[in-house]
Amino acid sequence: MPVPWEALIPFGLLTAMFGTAGTLLNASQRFQNLGKPPRYNLDKWEESMLERDRRLTGHKRGQSIEPVAPEAFSVNTIIRGYRP
Repeated sequence: MPVPWEALIPFGLLTAMFGTAGTLLNASQRFQNLGKPPRYNLDKWEESMLERDRRLTGHKRGQSIEPVAPEAFSVNTIIRGYRP
């Protein structure tokens, strides 16, 4: 049975394109998460901790080692206000 050499070029192109797309998607997600892998299946507690970290550091994946919160943390809140 002869080998269809003509099919290897499109197969190589498709493999390279899928590999490039996957690598760029992974790099984009890691860049958005400060070099950490993306998180999946978050519950309410983890979402509230992400929101707290965002209010403390300005980024949802950032963490602070300071023992005292900054002054701006005391006035910003996660509770959304509404107008009656």
